[in-house]
Formats: sequence, C-alpha cells, structure tokens
Amino acid sequence: MTLGLGARRGVSIGEAAALYGLAPSTVRWWEHQGVLDPPARDGGKRLYGDADLRRLGVAYLCCVVGRMPLEQAAVVTSGRATHSAWQRTVGEQIALLEERIGQLEAARDYLRHLLRCEDDDMAQCPVLESELSAHTPRGGVSDADLVTAARAARNGGRPHAGTSPRDENPAADGPLRDEKSVICPGCRGPVPRASRGRPRKYCSRACRQRAYRGRRT
Repeated sequence: MTLGLGARRGVSIGEAAALYGLAPSTVRWWEHQGVLDPPARDGGKRLYGDADLRRLGVAYLCCVVGRMPLEQAAVVTSGRATHSAWQRTVGEQIALLEERIGQLEAARDYLRHLLRCEDDDMAQCPVLESELSAHTPRGGVSDADLVTAARAARNGGRPHAGTSPRDENPAADGPLRDEKSVICPGCRGPVPRASRGRPRKYCSRACRQRAYRGRRT
C-alpha cells in the first residue's frame, strides 16, 4: 500500500526503531518472521503510523522483555489470534521461564555452597568425593576410587577393559583443533572432533541425553 502526500503521517523505519532502542535491521527481521505486518509505504519506503508503533511496542515487550521466541511472539503481536490463544502462548512462555529460573537459582545456591569450602585447593577438599557423587554423573558409577570409576564409566561398567586407541590424540603435544572452538552446551567442556560424519555438538552421549530430557520437559 502506498500513501499519497495528503495522507502521509508517520515516521521512517529508523525513527520507529529508535523509539524502542532497536536497530532498523531488527524491525525488518521481525517483519520477515511474521512478528510484524508490513506497514504502509510512501515512495517505496516504510511509513510507521501510530498503530504500527503500538504493535512494534508489543513486539518489543514480547521479544525483548518477555524473551519469547519469534514464532510464539507472532501469535501475540499479530492481532489475529483469539484472546485465549495468545494468552495460552504467553502462559507457555511463563512456564518455560519459571523452569529456567529454577535452574539458575539451583546453580546460584550450589555456588554459594561452594563458597563455604575452606581449602586453598578445592580439588583437595575432603568432601569433594561426596559432592561429585551427588551432583555429577560420577554418582552413577559405584566404584570407590576415581581411577577405577573412570575406567568403568568409559567401558560401560567393565573396569578392566582395554583403552581404545581412539582415546589417544595423534597430536599429543596439543589439543585437537575442534577442542579449541567447540564447547559442549551441556557441561561447557570441549567437544572432540568427530572422525567422520557431521560435527559433534555434545561431548558425550550423557550430555546429549540430558539436553534431550531438558527439551522434553
């Protein structure tokens, strides 16, 4: 839709974006993703009137303040969903945020717990073993000492199985190239380079399964 000079009352995309502290590219991206409907145009340029600016404000509240994914935000900002539909979408985002808040609070509380350690070197803390058993996958291996437990974990519960040659890094003097750049989103450790096929995202099957369970939840 192109407006005539007499009907022109609005602002450019740069001015509309500046109203909410956004970059014009963000506004264009939201439009491309269906969060915003294309505004009227004047001489081929976007022209944002009062209604457009109000809807852009709703998009800001959903995407920036409410941290909603664009697909869900579009349900709220489009103006075409029923009241129950967009409220259900907002409720789903609230549930997701509450889950994340719970995870962050648990992480904060545990780090506060770590602050009570009085050892100069945490690796020498006398209660470290109980902490590892309670809060890491090491707790799933019953062997008493860490060396035996590590062998059992690597070899599917068989503590005396031989070490796979694939564990050894041919470039023994330095880390694998991928280990410097790819970080596991589950444990924040390095992800070894796959010998073939697609690049690996997670460092282990356990991290991948935890991420899958998190998404399912």
